Amino acid sequence: MFSCQAPLYHPASSSLHTSTLLPAKSPLIFTSNSTQQANFLIFATLPTSTQSTQSRNYVPSPEFVAKPCSKVTFFLPKLNQVELQENCQLYQDKTGRKFQDFLETVVAAPTSQKNEAVDKFQREGRIQTISEFNHLLMALVTADEFELASKLKSNLSSFALAPDSWTYSILMTCYCKMNDPKEAKTVLDRMLENGFQPNVATFTTLINSFCQNGRLQDAYAVFDIMTRIGREPTINTYNCLLKGLCYVGRVEAAYDLLMNIKKSLIKPDIYTYTVVMDGFCKVGRSNEALELLDEALDTGLTPNAVTYNTLFNGYFKEGRPLDGIGLLQQMKERNCKPDYISYSTLLHGLLKWGKTKAALGIYKEMVGLGFQVDERMTNTLMRGLCKSLRKEDELLKDVHEVFEKMKNEDCAIYSCTYDLVIEAFCNGKENEKAFKILEEMIRTGYSPRTFTFNVVVRELCRDGEIDKALSVLALIHKDRKASRITFNILINELNRQGRSLDACSVYGLAVKRGVVPQREPKKCRPEQGFYELYS
Repeated sequence: MFSCQAPLYHPASSSLHTSTLLPAKSPLIFTSNSTQQANFLIFATLPTSTQSTQSRNYVPSPEFVAKPCSKVTFFLPKLNQVELQENCQLYQDKTGRKFQDFLETVVAAPTSQKNEAVDKFQREGRIQTISEFNHLLMALVTADEFELASKLKSNLSSFALAPDSWTYSILMTCYCKMNDPKEAKTVLDRMLENGFQPNVATFTTLINSFCQNGRLQDAYAVFDIMTRIGREPTINTYNCLLKGLCYVGRVEAAYDLLMNIKKSLIKPDIYTYTVVMDGFCKVGRSNEALELLDEALDTGLTPNAVTYNTLFNGYFKEGRPLDGIGLLQQMKERNCKPDYISYSTLLHGLLKWGKTKAALGIYKEMVGLGFQVDERMTNTLMRGLCKSLRKEDELLKDVHEVFEKMKNEDCAIYSCTYDLVIEAFCNGKENEKAFKILEEMIRTGYSPRTFTFNVVVRELCRDGEIDKALSVLALIHKDRKASRITFNILINELNRQGRSLDACSVYGLAVKRGVVPQREPKKCRPEQGFYELYS
């Protein structure tokens, strides 16, 4: 295992402040994939002399910007073309290859080719410095090739290289991305034993990994190590602890920690407040979360969509979706643009608690803004509208509009939605529309409920369209037994119209299918032996 010794770092006494300490002997390792790539790819275009002197304590400056390349995204310094070519050439002179080509080969290649490329680099001895080794290790971690990264780490001795602080930090990041904070902690212990000390960002990554796994005791143990060696926690570090406390339901402890942070020189950011608000919402205390929102506004912070979405979700869980509509209006008035999650959370809550008309308003607003409402919520909205239509006839137009929009956008329509839409059009006296949708439903492969057939037959008979009502019998699958009600309705209407022979035929069909209707043909009783089987 690694055994390289380095001088111990003796930090001066620390005090809480807002800036992050960046010790000279510690690399800067970020937690997000894109920033990891930036940190690791920046070295590709630095002059050789700069790499040798700054590879362990380089801090990217704001002039570095992201620029797209063919297969992977490269983060290049904002230099003119001549300087850029000179930097690439210097790196090529040292390694015998272009770093960009290496990335395209290893990072963007399939796993089998990654193994091949790494083995080739090892055989040809192209990894000559620990900095180059770290670049390759970071490339594999960034590409989520953890097994290959572990294999490369195990073979470090074959390169005749000793690990430095960056090597350890990359490995900690690797294990955290693998959701294995325990192994990352082992790397931290070995790192400290060998005289290296992580920076605040690396410590924060490990603390966050423990918190995400609900292992608060381990997270606080790492936090204790961090402060004992003089690394000042940042607001990001505290945010991870707050998230961990809320994750295990210790909302009061999270609130107390927030109050302590406010008393220090570290200033909470909007994410700090959002995390604690989310904790309160998850335990049904949305009013206290709202108070924290007001407090954040009073301190000059600007809430974002995530902050408001937390409250929407809290209102939904507590059965208060209508309060979310007022919050949505406040959100707009404060120039915070609602996103898809804002609308979908609110729509879901309104539908869940039966606020169909309010949900329809949110749905129309979403459609107007170009948001795509998923099929589950659209079907739920349709069913809610159809049920509301039983008491509010004016909703039939909305049922028609939403249904047509679903068909035009190829949105999957569920069987239960079809049933209710057919019933809605029947109740709205649009029998022709209902009949066509029934046919469409059957063509789609759905089997309508018996109740649906009965509704269509009843309404057609009420309008005197007995022939079309009879044709509904042909739509009933042979494996589905038509109800007695269906035959009663048909026989009654045929009797009313004086079509005794057809009434006898329907009666015969009912008997053939194992149903004995309560209504009988007027002029051809079964006991007289005078009826035909309708087929």
